[in-house]
Amino acid sequence: MSKKFWNCLLFSPAVLGATLVASSAAVATENQHNLAVQPQGVSIETEETELLAQVPGTNSANSVANAPATTIRQINRYGREGRNLRQPSLRNLNRGNRRRTKGQVTSVSQLSDVQPTDWAFQALQSLVERYGCIVGYPDGTYRGNRALTRFEFAAGVNACLDRITELLQAAIADTVSREDLAILQRLQEEFSAELAILRGRVDALEARAAELEANQFSTTTKLRGEVIFAFVDNFEDQGRYGTFNDNTQDEDQTVFQYRVRLDFNTSFSGEDLLFTRLQAGNAEAFNQKIAEAQGQQTFNILNRTDETVELDKLFYKFPVRDNIRVTVAANKVSWYDFVPTLNPYMEDYDGGSGSLSAFGQRSPIYRLGGGKGLGIEYDFGCKDQYACVYSPFSLSFGYLAAEGENPQEGRGLFNGDYAALAQLTFTPIKNFQIGLTYNKAYFGPGNFGYDDGAATGLGDNGSLNSGFVGSGVANTIFGLNAELNDRRPGSVNIAKPVSTNAYGVQMSWRAADWVTINGFGMYLDGKLIGLGDFEQWSYGANIAFPDLFKEGSLGGIVVGREPYMNELQVPSGLASGLRQDMSWHIEAFYKYQVTDNISITPGVTVITNANQDDDNDELIIGTIRTTFQF
Repeated sequence: MSKKFWNCLLFSPAVLGATLVASSAAVATENQHNLAVQPQGVSIETEETELLAQVPGTNSANSVANAPATTIRQINRYGREGRNLRQPSLRNLNRGNRRRTKGQVTSVSQLSDVQPTDWAFQALQSLVERYGCIVGYPDGTYRGNRALTRFEFAAGVNACLDRITELLQAAIADTVSREDLAILQRLQEEFSAELAILRGRVDALEARAAELEANQFSTTTKLRGEVIFAFVDNFEDQGRYGTFNDNTQDEDQTVFQYRVRLDFNTSFSGEDLLFTRLQAGNAEAFNQKIAEAQGQQTFNILNRTDETVELDKLFYKFPVRDNIRVTVAANKVSWYDFVPTLNPYMEDYDGGSGSLSAFGQRSPIYRLGGGKGLGIEYDFGCKDQYACVYSPFSLSFGYLAAEGENPQEGRGLFNGDYAALAQLTFTPIKNFQIGLTYNKAYFGPGNFGYDDGAATGLGDNGSLNSGFVGSGVANTIFGLNAELNDRRPGSVNIAKPVSTNAYGVQMSWRAADWVTINGFGMYLDGKLIGLGDFEQWSYGANIAFPDLFKEGSLGGIVVGREPYMNELQVPSGLASGLRQDMSWHIEAFYKYQVTDNISITPGVTVITNANQDDDNDELIIGTIRTTFQF
């Protein structure tokens, strides 16, 4: 045990902006909640307001394709941590109260939150229906009870003045009274200072926009990066973790590991996403041999520790209709790229901000299969492209092949390893979700494992090459599905193809702003084709404490059983040494958000009865993870 590292682990450091109302002059640039005005309400007095009136707002779907700024805003939404992009059920929930309108507001009755009994109803009716200014927000609301700043009021006055000037120039009789003109003139004089400041802000924003356009990385692509530094130690050095009960004495040392990922989020229309990831690292698991999959950390890279930069994940996501999104999977795509896993705080897709262990991220059912193929997300609430009403149901399904690029016999998209998954997600209330999942998969000899589609089996030193979560017994089916003839003298290769049917249920409940409870259960019914049947189970729960002690920080506790072999029905003698002792995964961590871009996460993962065998010592893995995001 490394005492220095243990001590280090124990004592490690653990606006909303003001919105401009109404005018096209105020639209523009800084807030998606811009107060809408009629198109003809553009200022005719200054070049600045004319220019800003042409900048498309974030609510204009038709302007996205021709507006680099809008496209970048969409890309920024895709690139955010937490990535609602990959949570269709949450996207459906947020979409629930949305209503799209085809035209401008021309009557006060079109404002959903304005009633004839409101004390200012007649005044607002005159502004909207007589002069066509201060007509509310693009979502059809007026929000009359919120506070108003002098700048917002100045912007509204200026919009109405522009509209009245336009009416006068058009010589529309009896539209503007002399009394109205006098009132507006006094208001313009009263707020002349604020109007001058607004024009100055417009000039500054134009200069900033020009500078950004001249120096931007791309009009269609946003680069997002993550770097992980990790001190890790296994505090138990004795154990019987070897293949078929070989006695071992692994002198694991404290290690310093890293991983780098660069994500390129590209959007061509503002509604689609081309996702490309490059990565490199040197992280590898400890030497518990066949038990090493248990306690695996999120920043480990399977089978690649040579620090070579590689293309990791590549897919293209686009909408077919407002309620259907399609994902074309080109390389190393996993189910969580388009299926909601209902674990919003622990589920960190880059591995640097959520749980420390891979098991804490999501149910193991999402690690069965992966690679190339197709995924579809369907929201029941949207009936056409103009109106989306709230529906508590969404459906996700897809097909992924592990070796879809390989033309050899027994491989490829439809004749090799594959998995098909379907999930119905139910959101009855805002803070509660439940998902029902079915996964049907086929694995060639030696390839079964909970590893997102990577090949499993045993390496040259008898250690498990892959199998990201679960006991070694579960990942290799007690060694019967591993290529053993080259590993043990005189052994016979009895590896067989594997067919599985897995059933899962997931739940997420945000009990309060400061606590979220998640849980899952999985049952797998498998067949070693030509040899026998087996079944495996996994279940767990976790509690997340967002913003614990500091905004952006996160505390987490994970308890559960990683995938374990519950029953194995094969010819007599092949599984005579199978142990079924209860092996528990217990984890606690605290992510301290140092700055917006840097976090430090100390934590401990304990695996009891490693490899479901109570003769084995506990695995105690301590980690201090530092994450840099940019």
